[in-house]
Amino acid sequence: MMLSTADWMSVVDWSRAQFAMTAIYHWLFVPLTLGLGFIVAIMETIYYTTKDEFWKRTTKFWMKLFGVNFAIGVATGIILEFEFGTNWSNYSHFVGDIFGAPLAIEGIMAFFLESTFIAVMFFGWNKVSKGFHLTATWLTAVGASLSALWILVANAWMQYPVGMTFNVETARNEMTSFWEVLFSPVAMNKFFHTVTSSYMLAAVFVVGISAWFLLKGREQLMARRSMMVASIFGLVFALVAAATGDGSGVQIARTQPMKLAAMEALYHGQKGAPLTVISVLKPEKERMTQEKAGWMNIEIPRMLSLMSYRDGDAYVAGINDLVEGNPERGLLSVEEKIERGRVAIGELARYRQAKQGNDREVMREVLAKFDPKSSEGKTFHKEYFRYFGYGYLSSPEEVIPNVPLVYYSFRVMVGAGVFFILSFLFTLWLLKKQQIETRRWWLWVLLWSIPLAYVASQAGWIVAEVGRQPWTIQDLLPTVAAVSRIDSASVVVTFFLFVVLFTTLLIAEIMIMRRQVKIGPEPLLSDPEQSNDKTNRDE
Repeated sequence: MMLSTADWMSVVDWSRAQFAMTAIYHWLFVPLTLGLGFIVAIMETIYYTTKDEFWKRTTKFWMKLFGVNFAIGVATGIILEFEFGTNWSNYSHFVGDIFGAPLAIEGIMAFFLESTFIAVMFFGWNKVSKGFHLTATWLTAVGASLSALWILVANAWMQYPVGMTFNVETARNEMTSFWEVLFSPVAMNKFFHTVTSSYMLAAVFVVGISAWFLLKGREQLMARRSMMVASIFGLVFALVAAATGDGSGVQIARTQPMKLAAMEALYHGQKGAPLTVISVLKPEKERMTQEKAGWMNIEIPRMLSLMSYRDGDAYVAGINDLVEGNPERGLLSVEEKIERGRVAIGELARYRQAKQGNDREVMREVLAKFDPKSSEGKTFHKEYFRYFGYGYLSSPEEVIPNVPLVYYSFRVMVGAGVFFILSFLFTLWLLKKQQIETRRWWLWVLLWSIPLAYVASQAGWIVAEVGRQPWTIQDLLPTVAAVSRIDSASVVVTFFLFVVLFTTLLIAEIMIMRRQVKIGPEPLLSDPEQSNDKTNRDE
């Protein structure tokens, strides 16, 4: 099907919007599933070791909320994976051999694991032994994180493609090392940072809901103990998330320098670059030409260089350096990369023409250039093929992501993370002093921290995904070359259908969750405090 340039760009824009919308909705459900599963498992472990029915009751309450969130989150995840075939078929063809492997493992191993044991987790009370039920709960939580592992490995490969070779015959990238894909430093940092930040979100959720019970004067014992477990859990993984976030920054500096420059709104590279805590960004033309990209800059001297390269005097490339080139630093201009990328694309086209004309001499010549084992192939890859994706770009400015969106999203994510660490510490201090019920203002802060946790989680993905635009695969395939050749009207229609569907699912989840929280845990009539709570609720 032939498409006009305008319609082609419309397909690209609407496909990006549809995928982004689906991913945003999906990620509203995933982090709570990842973290709440482990919190529930910890609570059931306490029940198993103490034999205290109070902990069984508490476990079953949080398990209900976990189940609602898990069930609704599955639907958005399935649609998200199908979009690779419907909207991004060129991408799927180009790297399907690599990208499909971790997704297949996720479906066969991880999702099978969690979906199998979740049945025992919910319906196995008093039907299987306590030990087996506890094992099923832990395996469900572990299975959810294993699902995240394989999906994040696939995403990390898009950010940093390794362990592959290009097949000229099929014009596809093929995996040469599964372990290199799995254990790349980008994949490992992305996995640990994403899951630990999700554990932190779940802890904020449990602490916030517990604060609501304390504000209402209901289930006070359950609320305090749940708050204690979640605060310890959240504090531990908030600190781990901070450490892994630092590691991710080191990897970004080496593999995606444009993303790093956008995160810091750094237009002019410099040695001993400072870390900007916060500033108000200037209009684009002023940011690009003036020394400082923002007004009212609060900076930490040399910290960006230190955090990025572990050297306070290290040079950090700016956006202008990366676009215009900097020969002193060995940086090619984007214009030069575009030319080299077009040479690589041209060689691929030359091979196809030679194959059609059965010109074996030209075919051998081109194959030698793409052969990574030959000296000619190594040179061609280093000089030309590594810039293959640039050949599809029409102007150097396309490699600059939306700087204000990435810049502010990064600060929302980091700022919220620092707040949550302090929040968990203060909450634990109040619990130890037995003053949590008397600080009603703080209980309200904890309750309203729940939406902040979701905003911070989404901000992290904005940094990761918007920051690498225009690439679907870093330096190898831009979005304009990855999209399917379909009519834009079909993408527009499905976009709004999905908006309605996902919004309905989100509203349904909030209503069901809200109802379950209001109902509260099952009563323990033998417990005087819980009996009074039930009476108060009924009144």
